[in-house]
Amino acid sequence: EGIDFEESLAPVARIEAIRIFIANAASKNMTIYQMDVKTAVLNDELKEKVYVSQPEGFVDPDHPTHVYRLNKALYRLK
Repeated sequence: EGIDFEESLAPVARIEAIRIFIANAASKNMTIYQMDVKTAVLNDELKEKVYVSQPEGFVDPDHPTHVYRLNKALYRLK
């Protein structure tokens, strides 16, 4: 019931689309460049409200029980 936060999605192009793209570029004698974008999802705005506790070693002594609302994603956040 509800949203399954344990599932994750890695949006990638289907192999057929990649093959068509390469064939088209080759037929037009074009150069293809490739790059990896590993942190693209970290720059996205969160769609849900997510709160985190203060990590050990970084607790604010004036507010030790405060939690923080995230504005952007954290690495490995599902």
